[in-house]
Amino acid sequence: MAIDKMELLKRYKELKAQGVSITLMELKKQLEAEENSAQQNEPNKSLQEQPVYSSPTSTPAFVTNYTETPQQPVEIPAPQPLRQPIATNIFSSSQQTIQKTETQYTGNVTPLQTPSVHQEKIKKYALIGYPLGHSLSAYIHNAGFKSLGINATYEILETPPEKLVDRIKFFKSNNFAGFNITIPLKLPITMFLDEVDASADIVNAINTVVINPETKELKGYNTDVIGFRNAIPEDITLAGKSCGVLGTGGAARAAITALAQNQVKSIKLFTRNIPNCIELLNFLRERFPNIEFNAFQIERIRDLSDIEILVNTTPIGMQGRAADLTPVEENELRTLPQGAVVYDVIYNPKKTILLKLAQKNGYRTINGVDMFIHQALAAEQIWTGKTPDFKDMKIAALENL
Repeated sequence: MAIDKMELLKRYKELKAQGVSITLMELKKQLEAEENSAQQNEPNKSLQEQPVYSSPTSTPAFVTNYTETPQQPVEIPAPQPLRQPIATNIFSSSQQTIQKTETQYTGNVTPLQTPSVHQEKIKKYALIGYPLGHSLSAYIHNAGFKSLGINATYEILETPPEKLVDRIKFFKSNNFAGFNITIPLKLPITMFLDEVDASADIVNAINTVVINPETKELKGYNTDVIGFRNAIPEDITLAGKSCGVLGTGGAARAAITALAQNQVKSIKLFTRNIPNCIELLNFLRERFPNIEFNAFQIERIRDLSDIEILVNTTPIGMQGRAADLTPVEENELRTLPQGAVVYDVIYNPKKTILLKLAQKNGYRTINGVDMFIHQALAAEQIWTGKTPDFKDMKIAALENL
């Protein structure tokens, strides 16, 4: 049964305010189940009269008057039982290593089978997010479609969060076949999806959507995890390493998942709002019990001497947003141990201020270009069922940086 989107969002906010741990997709499924049950048992009883979710009797997992001393890990209570995954996880074990590949998407994907009546039509795709003045997605996706001999277009459509509903209506009414999502919409988009693939289970963020041409239903995927891992050179070992991740958004979740699945020893999360990431910490500790997770205030970074791989997933340093800034100042960056790796998922500019400072101080660096190409390649595999040419897509990106 269809659930009113505004009612769903209202219920979600109410539950979060009560300290209830639940995702939008889970709440949506629960409301649909309750509505179906109500119609079977009491046809005249509306959804609004049904209980939605029982608030836990225990106190929230954090205290609002929390204060932190610099570089001290947050003391978090033992994780409470967490939500069940939306779909079977693509990884059979929390410690199984992702196999690196440049040509195959590792998610459990059933490519969209387009009816023959649509075969000769131009397929329309797009990128949404805000702002998008820095994006190279059109160049690389058009190169990918060309390498496959597919008649398709790709548009860049700036979409602030308050316009997301209108944009989705636009896609459906104008027969788009799918679209990509970037910041700040990777999490909000989940409330509009009819189905979520297992590839997005752990990450709980979406960057690729397929639109069913007949029903107009939306199915969400995440290709950032495989993109993040495949961009790391083969001679860099992740197992047993101590890592630091700047940010806790959709890109951070993808990076954390890739690192955890490759058996790193520990991950420090650097965030602006520690209480807001308590739920994420508990979820990660439950999912990856053999890995140590702690949170720190990003503004209070002083000592990085115990971090071997530092990953920036914030937009600080991105063209068009904060290209002249760095999330970590040079004095603090220099505290990284010799041989440390600095990985910035930003691809435009190719070399951010953070990466320039890291190279200046002798650290090995990885930019976001290859991650960008790999995640786009996987998206086209989902949309078309075919593998585009990685080199053609990378050339298109580099020519337009």
